[in-house]
Amino acid sequence: MNIDIQPFIDRYRAADGNIITLLQDIQHECGYIPEDVVFALSDALDIPASSFFGVATFYTQFHLHPRGKTIVTACCGTACHVKGAERIIQAAERELGVTEEHPTSEDGQFTLERVACLGTCSLAPVVLLNGEVHAKMSPDKLRREILRFKEAIHD
Repeated sequence: MNIDIQPFIDRYRAADGNIITLLQDIQHECGYIPEDVVFALSDALDIPASSFFGVATFYTQFHLHPRGKTIVTACCGTACHVKGAERIIQAAERELGVTEEHPTSEDGQFTLERVACLGTCSLAPVVLLNGEVHAKMSPDKLRREILRFKEAIHD
């Protein structure tokens, strides 16, 4: 990605060197944390790239790959798992044409992410669509919701 890193460097130095804030700024600007930007900042600030990647991979708020415009977040916690989360995820993968290794659709419209727990066990199984809670989800209900999003994209 070809972006000017100087504003990031200036803000980093003004904030007394907070890597988390720097990564947040990059992600806000780019939508994710591009590897080439990390290496450029590593060189410019004389900080090992591993320090950036260590923080970026520790916190779930950071993303190292581009994400879709619509984020489908599937809970994989115990209650959701017991109530069929895996079947729901498989249905979403088929509908979106994604896999766990390649979670973003080729058209860049959808990303399917799995999370350990959403803390909504009484509503299990739960899926978030762009942050909106969809409770007592089933594979068919999720397919219908995804189709609704797909139709909105083409309108």
